Parts: sequence; C-alpha cells; structure tokens
Amino acid sequence: MIKTNKSLQDAKNYVTKLKGKEIEVLVNLGRNKRARYCGTLSEIYPALFTITPQSNVLVKTSFSYSELLCGGVKIRLKES
Repeated sequence: MIKTNKSLQDAKNYVTKLKGKEIEVLVNLGRNKRARYCGTLSEIYPALFTITPQSNVLVKTSFSYSELLCGGVKIRLKES
C-alpha cells in the first residue's frame, strides 16, 4: 500500500527537521482503527525514529521510515 513515490532519504530529511519539536502522530492500526497522540520527536537512528509521548505514559514509541512512506504512520507539527 505505497501511497507516494518519495524516497527513503526524503522521509529521513522530513523527520530530521522535526527533531526536538512537539508533533502529532496518527497511527493506522488496521480495520478502521486509528490512534492519535502528541509527543516529542526525541531520537533519530539510521533505520527508525523514536517519539516520547506527552501524556503520563513513560514508554517511548519507535517507527521506521518505511511506515512513514507507506502511510501507516503520519506525523505533523503540532498546532498550538
């Protein structure tokens, strides 16, 4: 289910610009289920990036760049 013809490097550049900023994450869980939460893009690795949620949850969540390219995960800058 690839939606765009952007490269992996484009996804990495987009994520790098958002490092340390408050973002909103939309995750497609399948079967018309979606999760939405806000957090901070905390760390960037060669194959994935991690997000620390703002809520009282102490668990970091990691996503791969391919999930971002395929549309399973959408991230955007949080609007104030």
